[in-house]
Amino acid sequence: MGDLEHIWAGWRHHYVTGVYDLPPGEGSLFERILASGLPDEETYVLWRGESCFALLNLYPYTSGHLMVVPFRAAADLGDLGSDESAELWRTVEAGVAAIRAAYEPEGINVGLNLGRAAGAGIPEHLHVHCLPRWAGDTNFTTTIAATRILPEPLDESWTRLRQAWPDPGRR
Repeated sequence: MGDLEHIWAGWRHHYVTGVYDLPPGEGSLFERILASGLPDEETYVLWRGESCFALLNLYPYTSGHLMVVPFRAAADLGDLGSDESAELWRTVEAGVAAIRAAYEPEGINVGLNLGRAAGAGIPEHLHVHCLPRWAGDTNFTTTIAATRILPEPLDESWTRLRQAWPDPGRR
């Protein structure tokens, strides 16, 4: 495989720099997003519960790729309390329902990467990935050129999923 091909997409500059332009602070990236005081449409937070929240993945595999995250940093499922764990899985269910309503995918991946060796990008703060899938949603561009092209900007994904979120008590 040769050099990585570059596809210029200037609109993605804010996407790449926006949320991670948080002031320095304590805690994991997810804790800093929650403590930032920024509006949900800027941090792409879709829903907040008592101990968990859902937000878009800034580096999505597909449009509509969201994550469910406990407020408190926990590296492993066993580190969560029973109420946190129950809300985490209820929020995963709500996220899957929102993905189905907003995107009508042919399938959905739900999963966690626990620990750096498992591929966790933020190993100190577990998060559950939920993403819509379609037959053929990977192609030669991803496989050969190591490039992923997403058809929808994050702000549009946020609006679609927020409107489709099944919990009327969202905060």
